[in-house]
Amino acid sequence: MLKACYSIRMRAAERSPELGEKHISGGERIGSKSQIEPIVKQLLKKASNHSRGDADFIQITVEKIAPDQIQYISPLEISTVEEASIEKARSEARKILTSLGVSEHALDVAFHQLSRYQNLRGAIILNSKTGLRLDDRGQKGVRVSRIDWQDDDGDLNERVGEALALASKVANSPFTIAELCWSDDPDYVTGYVSNRGIGYVRITPLKRDGCESGGRVYFVSDEVELESFINYLESVPVLIRRD
Repeated sequence: MLKACYSIRMRAAERSPELGEKHISGGERIGSKSQIEPIVKQLLKKASNHSRGDADFIQITVEKIAPDQIQYISPLEISTVEEASIEKARSEARKILTSLGVSEHALDVAFHQLSRYQNLRGAIILNSKTGLRLDDRGQKGVRVSRIDWQDDDGDLNERVGEALALASKVANSPFTIAELCWSDDPDYVTGYVSNRGIGYVRITPLKRDGCESGGRVYFVSDEVELESFINYLESVPVLIRRD
């Protein structure tokens, strides 16, 4: 266990008088004091080389974390589904999510929202039955924070490793029914559905190449304690470790 550790977070944006702030990139790491500098350099490099555009605002936040605050969880198991078209891929995603208890109406809302937003900085929280949006964050959404791998996993590329860590934290909540995600990166068309039962199921293609719409939707149960759920996602430090 780390003797002293820090949450290191990055947010990058492009600002325009006409369009406001466009989200470019974000990143989350947890490390020791000696790791702060190399992690900051890594996050700055990520913010400065992104397919969504050139950031003119980069914020780095470093926050000390007490070791006894950290939760340790296992990652979700990974599987992949490849389809011949976006329509077939989305149909498969809907089929899986329906089997997990997400209603057709909630899925209609989720797919509409992810297709509509091109500047969604955090996730949308939906009731899995009614499709009602429960957070009041608009395009800001709810951003999962204070998350990382305990040890580097050389078997995964950076993008998949980050998404798997995030999905594993979300799925660990007892209020989470499932998650639907596809990236807003214009050159990345693979998305995923996930929960504790099915694991992390990568599905491609969930959108057309060049499209900048996307984001995350968390489907939650009727019993969700919203304030507690959001606090867990945003504030509870979690390290992912393989057993």
